Amino acid sequence: MKNLSQVHLNGLRAVEAVGRLGSLQAAADELGVSIGAVSQQVIKTEQQLGRLLFERTSRGMVPAETAVDLLARLSDGFRHLSSAVDLAKRSDDSVLTISVAPVFAARWLVHRIPAFSERFPEIGLRIDANDRLTDASHTDVDLRIRVGRGHWPGFKAELILDQRVVPVCTPSMAERLKQPADILDLPKIIDGRAMFDWDLWLAAVGLAGAEIKARHSFSEASLCLDAAIAGQGVMLAWQTIASHQLRHGQLVAPFGPAVRTGFGHYFVTAENARWSEKVEKFKRWLKREIEDDMERLAKAAPVFA
Repeated sequence: MKNLSQVHLNGLRAVEAVGRLGSLQAAADELGVSIGAVSQQVIKTEQQLGRLLFERTSRGMVPAETAVDLLARLSDGFRHLSSAVDLAKRSDDSVLTISVAPVFAARWLVHRIPAFSERFPEIGLRIDANDRLTDASHTDVDLRIRVGRGHWPGFKAELILDQRVVPVCTPSMAERLKQPADILDLPKIIDGRAMFDWDLWLAAVGLAGAEIKARHSFSEASLCLDAAIAGQGVMLAWQTIASHQLRHGQLVAPFGPAVRTGFGHYFVTAENARWSEKVEKFKRWLKREIEDDMERLAKAAPVFA
């Protein structure tokens, strides 16, 4: 790394920002300095490296063809540095960072965070709502909650809840239903990203291969639930996404059975993750919360009993 002493770090930051953002103004705004300061840093870095990094055009600062790979590596490097700073600033004892699929975060977890804070006031939660599994060495995430089959290379998985699905709709829509086959006459709300489809449930009630009349298709399950609540059709929903609405009568599950999809909710941690008291506290708390919620759900929607 001796060659790093030949180039100023501030100059490399300026070069990376200009290359990523495409203009001196945008780079200056991000770095909190003047346009002139960024320009001077870029010029000085080009002189130190002995090569032109950008072409100055009417469209802005365009990376020179020979500098594209260099700029990409600089961006990767500064991302790693940013992650290192985040790790250094973290308080391992007081902040728990959890990565959760957005729909689970919005429809189930967020409403229960106050209960966790009351039980463990010494632990602050930082919720990262996404469903990616980033390389564990490049992130400060302590715990992930994912839906899948429990096999993610480089990670350990601990089952929380087997996923089961049933059709749900508004009470008024359910009034016209006498038998499972009647659901075929209702419009369906389709989750375009679901890991299962209607055939799974229809086969369980002897209607395999039946035609599905789709009204709307969404790329986000939370939107599907909102559409079902609005009376736009029937959704094939699982326990955690529809629990609140089923327990409070906004939706009903007119027919069972609740069919297992083969997927489940899992705690996911890095294979080499060290034992953490705050992680274990959260896992125990969440398991109890889900168990309690499923008991209440079974009373409100017997198909889940």
